[in-house]
Amino acid sequence: MSRAPILVTGAAGFIGARFVESCNRRGVPLISVDAPAHFTSRAEHAGLSFGTILDRATAEAKLAALRIAPRAIVHLGACTDTTELDENLLADVNVRSSQALWNAARAQGIPFVYASSAATYGAGERGWSDHEADFADLQPLNPYGESKRRFDVWALDQERADAGPPAWAGFKFFNVYGFGERHKGRMASVVLQAFDQIRNTGRVRLFRSHKPGVADGHQARDFVFVGDVVDVLWFAIESPIRRGVFNLGSGKARSFLDLARAVFAALGVKERIEWIDTPVDIRERYQYFTEADLRRLREAGYAKAFTALEDGVRRTVERLLASASPVGRDA
Repeated sequence: MSRAPILVTGAAGFIGARFVESCNRRGVPLISVDAPAHFTSRAEHAGLSFGTILDRATAEAKLAALRIAPRAIVHLGACTDTTELDENLLADVNVRSSQALWNAARAQGIPFVYASSAATYGAGERGWSDHEADFADLQPLNPYGESKRRFDVWALDQERADAGPPAWAGFKFFNVYGFGERHKGRMASVVLQAFDQIRNTGRVRLFRSHKPGVADGHQARDFVFVGDVVDVLWFAIESPIRRGVFNLGSGKARSFLDLARAVFAALGVKERIEWIDTPVDIRERYQYFTEADLRRLREAGYAKAFTALEDGVRRTVERLLASASPVGRDA
């Protein structure tokens, strides 16, 4: 096994920290990129070793000066707020910075693995299939999704121009949940929000449906356990995947009602649900259904089964209960 470090951006974020945790278990050295305060201010990072830490504000300039070339770049850093409307900020953080890291991987001849998003699919007018020929025509519902779409298209253009790293893979993350989300606030998954609400009030608030034909609570998403996401990232590094952008979900849509019931069951609490209106500021950009088509990922060789929602929720709740991370306020 190579002893060269893996460079991880967004290492102090939700998925990044779980990937770091997997590196610690494997004894893999790390170069971790993020805002320095994020490594020390988040209780969920207790016990993690981040290796060499680079400030994300100056990391690009320092990459070329590293004494040891990384084994791979795993790019998980981004502005992931789906309500962010500053398109210049999103272009800088989610597009330009990603391009710089792509070019660094190409220059050093190492694999590049990055996070895209199912937000690129918009309302799903063209379905949820990761056919790369369709990416240019996708219509995301928000500027965040558009920034992710732009980089996907740029990466494919670079590939066609023979200007890519020796191996690269982008993954359109669907609704990822698991331990380590508390710092995300209202962008945290409904699993954590439901956990906090039940512990604080004994009930869960779910959005009513504002779409004819969809019952309250039957809005459905492809919820994917963070442990499965980490497994796929390792597959992309170790195989490695030669090239391409792939869906990364469980492959099975489940309703928010299913999810809430799974949290109640994991906590051993009687179900009590309160229905609230979807906030007006996101109502027109709200996805009512997502489901990852995983055929291309399977064709690329990934054969492992994905964690069932009830099992992933149970594992998340068990870890939340066992952690020192406090229960958040009712949100």
